[in-house]
Amino acid sequence: MKLHKVSMIAAAVALMFSSTAASAEEWDMPMAYAATNYHSEHGVIFADKVREYTNGEVDITIHPGGSLFKGGEIKRAVQTGQAPIGERFMSAHANEAPLLGWDNLPFLATTYEENEKLWEAAKEKVNAQLADLNLVTLYTCPWPGQGFYFNKEVDSSADTQGVKFRSYNSATATFAKELGMLPVQVEAAELSQALATGVAEAFISSGSTGYDRKVWEHLSHYYKVNAWLPRNYVIINKGVYEGLSGDTRAALHRAANETGASCAAESARLANWYFEQLEGNGMIVQDAGPAFLKELKDIGAKMQDEWLESVGADGQAIIDAYKRM
Repeated sequence: MKLHKVSMIAAAVALMFSSTAASAEEWDMPMAYAATNYHSEHGVIFADKVREYTNGEVDITIHPGGSLFKGGEIKRAVQTGQAPIGERFMSAHANEAPLLGWDNLPFLATTYEENEKLWEAAKEKVNAQLADLNLVTLYTCPWPGQGFYFNKEVDSSADTQGVKFRSYNSATATFAKELGMLPVQVEAAELSQALATGVAEAFISSGSTGYDRKVWEHLSHYYKVNAWLPRNYVIINKGVYEGLSGDTRAALHRAANETGASCAAESARLANWYFEQLEGNGMIVQDAGPAFLKELKDIGAKMQDEWLESVGADGQAIIDAYKRM
């Protein structure tokens, strides 16, 4: 009888622990950028906050550097439930939904303050678009301003003809074509290899990408243009989100709001530091010359017109709201 009683107690304890384990949500969160990048580091911060604020009910494991899904696969993985949550570069999906290119309108919002205002103007319509794609945004975080990397001095488009240019979305591909370059789609995790093998010879990005990928091993010049400040966004599958309790959703949003604010502040803090690192490793970092900058701004105006034509009234409403701020 005593042995039977002990067995019953052991079984009850095992059932209690199995019930607790079964109630916990264990989520894999794919991210596209290196573990040492501030976006990925904030993914870890977010996961820790979620774990704390949900009392362990949601346990997120971060997979940086495209290790679980490559960058171009992450949105689809979250949409289809292969991963419940993930992070992706928002404008990478502008081909599918042009509205998501809101943050790649050249020279419209070129400072962190302006970019935040533009996000406030765009947020409602962007989130409605993402809901149609079975996604819910938890937080977004900007990259520093975008500039051009080359392996030579560039004064105008006369110096860019035929250059193989790494593109990461439709906006960067358009810039390449307008400047007589050849766009090549390359994910951030594959950039170093693309530069080393000559698949790509130039690209537009922030100082962060150049630092992460040690591009001074292949390229010599960085031209500060600050064309736009694109955003990454952390997204959750809409079905998964709707299946959570109200308390769990509130905890997720609390963690997301705190992480997004911290990530944006870190981006701003690092912006000039990245330039110092590029220079310290032998690159020439300078403002784009007047002729080159004028060409870029002319291309940017054309791109904004084309975006408005493709998006329609929603796009105009975003820009109008932004300009009223």
